[in-house]
This record gives sequence, structure tokens and C-alpha cells, in this order.
Amino acid sequence: MAERPFIYRFSTDLRLEDHAGLAAAASHGVVLPIIVIDDGLASRLKASPRRAAFFCSAVGALAAELREMGSPLMVRRGSPGKIIAEIARATGADGAAWSASYHAQGIRDDRRLQSELEEAGLAALLVHDAPVIPPEESAAARGAEGAGYRAFAPYFERWWKLGIASYENPLLLRFISSEAGGQALPQPDEFGSNDEGAAASPQVARVLLERFLEDRAAQYGAAGAIPSENATSQLSAHISFGTISARTIARRVRERLGDPFSLGEQRASLRLFLRALARRDFFLQLSWFYPGAAHEALQEKMQGFALAQDHPALDAWRAGKTGYPFVDAGIRQLHQTGWMHPHVRAVAASFLCFDLSVDWRVGLEEWDRSLVEDDPALATGNWQWIAGVGADMAQFPRIYNPERQRRRYDPDGTYARRWIPELRHIPREAWHGRADDSPQLSLSLFERDAYPQPVVDHAVAARAFLTRYRAFVSP
Repeated sequence: MAERPFIYRFSTDLRLEDHAGLAAAASHGVVLPIIVIDDGLASRLKASPRRAAFFCSAVGALAAELREMGSPLMVRRGSPGKIIAEIARATGADGAAWSASYHAQGIRDDRRLQSELEEAGLAALLVHDAPVIPPEESAAARGAEGAGYRAFAPYFERWWKLGIASYENPLLLRFISSEAGGQALPQPDEFGSNDEGAAASPQVARVLLERFLEDRAAQYGAAGAIPSENATSQLSAHISFGTISARTIARRVRERLGDPFSLGEQRASLRLFLRALARRDFFLQLSWFYPGAAHEALQEKMQGFALAQDHPALDAWRAGKTGYPFVDAGIRQLHQTGWMHPHVRAVAASFLCFDLSVDWRVGLEEWDRSLVEDDPALATGNWQWIAGVGADMAQFPRIYNPERQRRRYDPDGTYARRWIPELRHIPREAWHGRADDSPQLSLSLFERDAYPQPVVDHAVAARAFLTRYRAFVSP
């Protein structure tokens, strides 16, 4: 009797290597690979033209790799439960596996799909593939039954000590083709995008990882926060769509840490990079255990704090025309590339939340329209962190002074001039300033109409926010 197949549904895990979901499916039989484009996935792709292009490129690369292994990727559009049940009936498959989502809507969709498949008499395997360390594993290590971490420091301490699983090489996986019928591979215009986007594939991701490890990882600690240095891994979109496993990255970095010839500075940089990966896992497990944080502040005490939905300068923030070059350069980088340097993101988000006192969810939705990466749980965690309503709340909100940040991390204006054409005429030596200088650049920026004056006085706005905050938390 022929071995019965087991369906694997790809979504944002578009690779074959080091794949927890594929390994789970393969343990039940020969794997039938499918991808179902449902309304939720289509909506996420329609939100950002660059995201749609990246996804379509990655799906094309996955389909090509599967063809080389003798099995086409079956593409279907519609309700995952109905489609998987239909394919299972046509092929005799025992069930299906797929990678877990971590944002609130994705978690609800996963539970509904599990219920639909089990009601149809099929096995339904939900697998943790996206994190380095699965949420249940870190929670079990904590010793608190059914509870995740709400503070990063103890989470990271535990995360560092846990082992990283590795899953079988794709050459050991067995795939099967089906005559059940498939549809055309997704194309960007299906999601309203005419963006060709950058090439997205596991091969591209591996090249980026090796280039980072060889050229930039050793300087990550010193240069990672300097936006003009390009010292980050540039892997965020690839991790988000699973063209490379976060586990693979973490293991490679740990291997480098084990090199006895590594210098102290290199080791510190590698540990800092691992800390960034751990923070991603932290936010995923936070959303997994506390899905309500997608819409409400994680901190109960801050759930009634009034936040504005609009501000006279909100459109200026959206357009990168606040009059603060560090903020504006980041916003324009995002619009032009679909990515913003991580440290600049923190400063730009702080400006929205504290200088303009606008709801963090407004910023999250705005950036979602430009970002290539698709990681709602991570985005929510980061925005709440900056807004001071999520995990690891300090005694007071972390309010960044945008001009002080520019002086520290972009002192000669290299980053600002790259993304703000109106400022390129200002000579490099004119950008330097002391912390006790004017709160703005000591430059004649405002003789031209092209670049605006500051939309708010940071010091005044920050004091006003803190006054309102103190009155709320200590009435």
C-alpha cells in the first residue's frame, strides 16, 4: 500500500532548510506542499506594495526549489480549511501542518483552521517555526505554568541558556506531486503592486547572513546604532517571510562566539546581535501569551491614558518634514526603501508618541503601509515598548531628544543628507554641534523654503507629555 501524504501549508516560512513545520509534516509521511492565499494574507500584502513584491519573489524561489525536487508547489486561493480538506480528500492525505502565527488575528485564524480540520477528521499540526526558541519552551523553562515573560531581562537570561533546535536538511525531505489542481503563482499586481522589489530567496538570505558575519558583525556593537554605517544584517524582511530561519542565524552567530580567536570587541558585538534576535522572540512570545496587546496597552495601568488620533503636525511626520533631520531622514528612508534603520525607528516613533502625543497605533498602521517586513506581533511589541505602555516599563517613558540623537549618531549629517535632498547643500563641517547649543542644528536651514522649521519645540512638548503622564499614573 502506498504511503499516504501529509499536507504542508506554507505561509510566511518560504524555504526548505531548517524548517520545523516541514520536519513535523515529514514525520507523518511524504509531504504535499501547498500555499493558500486567503483573505488575511492578501490583506497584509495589499497593505504594502514592496511587501507584495517581496512575497511573490520568495514564493517563486520556493516553487523553483520544489520543482527541482520533483514536486510542484500547489497554489490555491480561498478558505484554508475548505481547500485543505478538499485536497486531503482528493489525495488521501491524513492531515496538514503549518507554521504558527503570533499576532492576534493570526492566532484566531490558526485556531479556527485547527478546529475545521479536526472536524473533518484530519490531523492538524500547528508548529512553532518563526522563533529561535518556541514560546512554550521558554515559558516551561521559567517554571510558571502557562505564563510568558513580560520583562525582557529575565527572558533573555533564560533564552541565552536554552539550546537551539535544528531540523533536517531539505535533501532528506520527501515530497509528492498531486493532480488535485493548482493555480498560478502569485504576482505583485494581484495585490495592487507594480513594484518589482528586491530578489527574495533563501539563497539571497544566506548571502546576506554570510556577508554580515564576515564584514559587519564584529563592528555591530560600535556601529550598529549609526545609521550611515549600514552595519545591520539587512535580514528583517527575510526573517519575517521565512526565507531564512531565525534558528539558523542564531546558531551561526553562536558558532562565531565559540571561535577561540575572536577578540573581545567581536564577542561583545555578536552577543549584542543575539540580544536583538532574543528581543524578537520576546515580542513573539509576548503576543502569543497576551494577544490582547495587539489592540490595548499591555500595562493595565496605561489602558485609560488618553492618546490623540491626530495632530496638526501628523502629516508632516508622515511625510518626513518635521524639521528634525534625524526623524525626517528615517521616514524618507522608509518611504523609498521599505526599511528604516532600527535606532532611527525608535527616535521617529518616540517623536510621534511624545512630541506629538499621538496614539502609537496610528504610527504602527502608517509604517505598515511602507514596510517590506510583515511581522505584526514584533511591530506591536516595539511600538508599545517605545510608547511606554508595553513590556519593560521604565520609571518614566523613554523620550528621545531627536536633535541630541542626531548629534550623537549622525554628527556630520551623512545619513540626513543622504535622504533629505534639501539639506545636501550644507557642508559636512557645518553639521557638528555641542549638546548645549541650540536645540536645533546651528545651520541656516531655514533660508530656503524647501526644508521646514521644526513643527514643535521638543523640550516644551516633552515636558508637557511628562506632566500629563505623572498626573495620570500618580493622581
